[in-house]
Amino acid sequence: MSYLGIGISPGNVASYHGGKIKLIDQRLRLTEVLLRCSVSVFALLALILMVTDTQVKRIFVVEKRAKYTDMKSLVFLVVANGIAAAYSSLQSVRCVAGSMKGSVLFSKPLAWAIFSGDQAMAYMSVAAIAAAAESGVIGIRGEEKLQWMKVCNMYSKFCNQGAAVVASASIASIAMVTVSCISAFSLFRLYGATQRRLNLAVVK
Repeated sequence: MSYLGIGISPGNVASYHGGKIKLIDQRLRLTEVLLRCSVSVFALLALILMVTDTQVKRIFVVEKRAKYTDMKSLVFLVVANGIAAAYSSLQSVRCVAGSMKGSVLFSKPLAWAIFSGDQAMAYMSVAAIAAAAESGVIGIRGEEKLQWMKVCNMYSKFCNQGAAVVASASIASIAMVTVSCISAFSLFRLYGATQRRLNLAVVK
């Protein structure tokens, strides 16, 4: 029996689509692994830099130590990067294991779980960076209306390392947002694959 009148059997068409999906999945998974590893590395780097960022300043006879726990936004940034690094490491292991087995993601519940987790991580990382960046601007410029004084002119080392933290976390966040786009594509692709299988069944 021909398929669409051009002498191609439904079985060959199914094999063709299956091979094409598997090839796309392999390329996406390689990209996903690289991005997830990047998230883990840069998020962990940001966490380490932030936790070790401290500076002591003597004001008259009083010593004041600046550390990340003095600002809630920086604590949030540390927690967010720790969660993102751990989550991305686990997902990287899953991707590598799937690639070694040569399996293709066809489970919709699993795809939804990955998609939801990636979206949550992306939103959390962006929110943490926005909060930390706002605190950094206040630290540099101050806020006269609220009588918040500048602190970066006194704690320059602390602020410079904090800027490196935000830069590293931003790279991790960009990679996480890209990963969330890939997981969205992987999820909604399954619904297109289901429709193709239904079309082939009708043709048969």
